[in-house]
Amino acid sequence: MRFPSIVLPVLVTALLSYCLSLCMNAQQAAPAPRPITVDDAFEIREVRDPQITNDGKWVAYTVATMSLKEDKTEMRIWMVPANGGEAIVMTAEKESSSNPRWSPDGKYLAFLSKRGEGKKQVWLLNRMGGEAMQLTEAIQDVEDFAWSSDSKRMVLLLRDPSPEELEEAKTKEKEKPGSEGKDKEAKPNKPKTPRPVVVDRYRFKTDTVGYLDHRRTHLYVFDVATKTVVQVTSGDFDDAQPAWSPDSKLLAFRSNRSTPDPDRTYDTNIWVVSADNTDKGAHLTQVTTNPGADEQPSWSPDGKWITYVTKLDPKLFQYGTLHVAISPATGGAAKVLTQTFDRMSRWPRFSPDGQFIYFTADEDGAVNLCRIPAAGGEITRSIPGRVVVSSYSIAKSGELAAQVATADRPSEIFSLSGSGSPITRITHVNDAFLAKIRVVTPEYVKFKSKDGTTVAGYLYKPLDYTQGKRYPTLLHPHGGPVGAYYGDFNHFSQLFAANGYVVLEPNPRGSSGYGEAFCKAIYADWGNKDFQDDMAMVDYAVAQGMADPDKMGVGGWSYGGISTDFIIAQSTRFKAAISGAGSSFFAAQYGHDQYILDYDTELGQPWANRAVWDKISFFYKVDKITTPTLFMGGEIDWNVPIIGGEQMYEAMKSLGRETELVVYPGEYHSIKTPSHIKDRLERNLSWYAHYVKQDGTPARPAEKSN
Repeated sequence: MRFPSIVLPVLVTALLSYCLSLCMNAQQAAPAPRPITVDDAFEIREVRDPQITNDGKWVAYTVATMSLKEDKTEMRIWMVPANGGEAIVMTAEKESSSNPRWSPDGKYLAFLSKRGEGKKQVWLLNRMGGEAMQLTEAIQDVEDFAWSSDSKRMVLLLRDPSPEELEEAKTKEKEKPGSEGKDKEAKPNKPKTPRPVVVDRYRFKTDTVGYLDHRRTHLYVFDVATKTVVQVTSGDFDDAQPAWSPDSKLLAFRSNRSTPDPDRTYDTNIWVVSADNTDKGAHLTQVTTNPGADEQPSWSPDGKWITYVTKLDPKLFQYGTLHVAISPATGGAAKVLTQTFDRMSRWPRFSPDGQFIYFTADEDGAVNLCRIPAAGGEITRSIPGRVVVSSYSIAKSGELAAQVATADRPSEIFSLSGSGSPITRITHVNDAFLAKIRVVTPEYVKFKSKDGTTVAGYLYKPLDYTQGKRYPTLLHPHGGPVGAYYGDFNHFSQLFAANGYVVLEPNPRGSSGYGEAFCKAIYADWGNKDFQDDMAMVDYAVAQGMADPDKMGVGGWSYGGISTDFIIAQSTRFKAAISGAGSSFFAAQYGHDQYILDYDTELGQPWANRAVWDKISFFYKVDKITTPTLFMGGEIDWNVPIIGGEQMYEAMKSLGRETELVVYPGEYHSIKTPSHIKDRLERNLSWYAHYVKQDGTPARPAEKSN
């Protein structure tokens, strides 16, 4: 069609006007990214546990979602093609599911779920579709499971049932239709008085469990077709991390079977038991004999070897480097493959051809997926760079799936076709959330400590940072002490950077990723070299012209809270502090928390080695603390019990110092309840704004009525 010349300019103008209006509407529909907020903690979806099918075509994974409205976290299982594509949800809403595991033949996906008020059981999904069906009917929770290589059986990890669980099972048996013992008239259940706790173990308490008795975790073989269960290990020992041999005849597992008392050693070893064993583990093969910890076993494809991680010096316990090792499956001389590498190495697994061993390694503020020849040799990195590889799985066809996070993106699932090939992101769970917010990519910086030691850490600049301007600054020590900041997405640091703070995440001596000597430098000497290294990062930020020396705060959780107590007892540079799940008077924790063996090994007994205990107990310097400090913790935390915060709070209160104590009911060491997480973040913001920024913000958020 031809238009008159006079009409063309009009059409062009109209078309341009139309396109412009479309662009404006698009801009209105997609608002500009905004700073991150407290409530964004509940927008982030936690993606983890990738499991690839043996044919390398599908990957199952979990997605955890926190709900403020329901005040709980829900986990669902999803599936996505390994080469990318549309993800498919596999499990129902309102019923959390975890531990997805493909049957080796690829037909079924098994997982753990409570489904109502019952115990955690194994459930089964047909990959072709249909409803999940309950597979196991244990009277206690199934703590873990693994498929046999022929897909016919599973190994279940079960803790010995409690008297209450045994009684409940008997009651249910009587109530079954046709049961002779069924009561003619149903009687209401009366709440029973709890039994007294009887303690006779050296290590008698642990977080999330509470008091320990002699009920132990053991291996049970479950036949999928007949649903029969056979216990294959027993004794006054805990067995864990089961792994099937390629021929489905044997099970490797980790256990500390030291006599007379396994509680008093770190001597976990790799053991092998027949899957057809009917004498509950009377005939076991001890594969490793190293006096330190050996764990995380995995078989070679030919069944002749087992790879695992080992710690060579038991006295160093958490400070010692974990190495990848290999041993004949029948026992014999072991070979440590990564000794010269000297980096914490975990979760070794053979390549499908048996020529290489994959593993993850902490190195210089990152966690990479590495590979080493099974006979030893040069280490290469299959997923290198400033990333955090938290978990991975390998298909028999050679493909890999991995959970990978970066500083500017929460974990997603990636796939790669083999070592040396590029990784491909195959999930996009947090894309919509990230499109709405602005994030800060931290800088990984290195600096000199007081004695000349090179130290590193992550530095977050404020969201709208201006060169040459000084900002209020937060020092945020990490937990551990043998932990580290690895540069993965950190909502806490992003939140404070969005609120105008420089955030410092140092990896002082004691941190993982810099070698064993760096880790053990603080052995029995807490609050000395690590304090110097933490303060060196503060000095670095001040020297760079970005940190305001008159507006600084400090705070952390766990050993980060302990470090906070160390720091404010030795420095008056900080205007405010928040000590979460911290402690300073360690003799009071002896026999109260879960670390009795660690205390006796590293510090000695308090009455026999008082000088060491007094040196690290900065509680005795509490009268020198002038920093307004907020103490926090979980009510039933047995890792670092709330008594540590209570003592520091009461001491400062006695001295008339500015302080406050917040106890979260029903919480263990890690705060899990969404409303408590929100409360903690809001209190952190208010406390620092009031004392560090001094902007007139109240020191505590307004309390909300129920």
